[in-house]
Amino acid sequence: MNRLSNFDFSVRIAAWAICLLLPTALSAQDFSKVANTKHNLTASGPGPIKVAGAGEVCYFCHTPHSANPIAPLWNRQTNGQYYDVYGSSTMKAEVPQPTGSSRLCLSCHDGTIALTQTYNPRVSFQGTIYITPQDSGYLGTDLRDDHPISFVYDQGLTTRDPQLRDPLTLPKQLPLDAESRVQCTTCHDAHDDSLGFFLRMDNRESAMCVSCHNVTGWTASVHATSGQAVPAGSGKWGNLTYGTVRELACEACHRPHTAGGRARLLRYQAEEDNCLDCHDGSVATKNVSSELTKFGSHRVSQYINIHDPAEDPATMSEHVECADCHNPHQMTATGSASAPNIKPTMKGASGYTRFGASVSPANYEYEVCYKCHAVRNPATPVVDRVDHDNNIANELDPGNVSYHPVVAQGRNSSVPSLILPWRTTSMVYCTDCHGSDGNTVKGPHGSAFSPLLVKNYDYHDPSSESPQAYALCYTCHNRDSILANQSFSEHNRHVAEKKTSCAICHDPHGSRTNKFMINFDRTVVTATSGGQGPTYTSTGLRSGTCTLRCHNVDHNNKAYPDH
Repeated sequence: MNRLSNFDFSVRIAAWAICLLLPTALSAQDFSKVANTKHNLTASGPGPIKVAGAGEVCYFCHTPHSANPIAPLWNRQTNGQYYDVYGSSTMKAEVPQPTGSSRLCLSCHDGTIALTQTYNPRVSFQGTIYITPQDSGYLGTDLRDDHPISFVYDQGLTTRDPQLRDPLTLPKQLPLDAESRVQCTTCHDAHDDSLGFFLRMDNRESAMCVSCHNVTGWTASVHATSGQAVPAGSGKWGNLTYGTVRELACEACHRPHTAGGRARLLRYQAEEDNCLDCHDGSVATKNVSSELTKFGSHRVSQYINIHDPAEDPATMSEHVECADCHNPHQMTATGSASAPNIKPTMKGASGYTRFGASVSPANYEYEVCYKCHAVRNPATPVVDRVDHDNNIANELDPGNVSYHPVVAQGRNSSVPSLILPWRTTSMVYCTDCHGSDGNTVKGPHGSAFSPLLVKNYDYHDPSSESPQAYALCYTCHNRDSILANQSFSEHNRHVAEKKTSCAICHDPHGSRTNKFMINFDRTVVTATSGGQGPTYTSTGLRSGTCTLRCHNVDHNNKAYPDH
């Protein structure tokens, strides 16, 4: 039998002494656990990094003698490394430079100190091995893409941020340090990798995440409850092996380390990629990704890192992202709502009221639209109106003479062309007109019909009348009734004979000055040869006069009798 050298014997005695002296006293079973992890850097370790000549596992972190004056008997060099720390507009905690056990972990994982660079110089190993950016455990010195550490997690913090749970309710598996700070060791146990990633508890269904985070509406949301299967071996979620959306939970969109989107730790830098990872038809049943490439669409791919949950619609930069209309933590896939109330898929989204105030969450669907279209409407009007206003809230204002009933019931109590179940008391959603043009995907994602319309609406002049030309209008208004002049005695003559589009006379949002949403297209309708108009004046039920020039013909106070 070979006799141990004095050196080998000393190292082995030291290793066992460490196990007895560590504040978290390692049992023989614990020692066996760490020996079977990547933190075993000896030749017997299972990881890719092996140090030639190393005989004991614990020595790379601990030493019983001549230790760094940092508990627990630390055998690593430390430096005054400055780190870029995590921050976001919605975080209420103050994140300092790493302290305590987190700085000890970083002595390896920031890649600045060699794994063989121990504090006790009595034993040294040949070779210089660093954790590099190619290694899964590499964090570097830029921690802005990692979960924040070393901040105080106390009841003062939960008072400032009600979406964090009381620290007194944390499970015992997730310990804070002696100063009530969240450290690497809150989530990770460097001695035990039996759950993977050195986690202290199983994070299936984000059990670890929700131990601290109490996000409003999460437990009932579709992303917390969906049993939809995720493709095995796709690589989309790293080496997570969960099988359903419910099991992925937070980690479907977020990464605790090396996140692509730093603020809020999103998996990908481009916000929409975190949604389309599933909503491209590979997991979710409907392919939203293909809708967003259509001729008329919300161009989410044109903006990166502009949207912010704390933004003010009155001052924010122009942009559109999935999260502007959807709150992934609160939206549901079931349930129903009637106009104008918020739909389940938009539940929890923020909005902008018709009175010009931010609101979170939005109560009505139109408030979500108003965040952009009532502040600085990014869409160029497709029709140049006589009464020009690019603020949709002004056009739909219930104080107007006429308007489509998006915000309030309409003023007109006699609309013969309405198709049941629509009535004059009905209200409509913005998305009843603006949305995807197919039957598979709902909502204003993309359409072949501009401006993002569910059906064709020909607003050019001239336009040949047909069921297809005004398919959008004829969804609610009976074509036969329109052409039979039941609403207006000259409808057939204007629309069918003269090929005048509905859009030439009517503004589908509303009119501040005229009944029947009359607001002329001034590229077609102009002042008379004598310089009068263009104007319309109502003289009673479905009757009025026009003073204008249209199709090279003057209308001087021309009357349209009641029909």
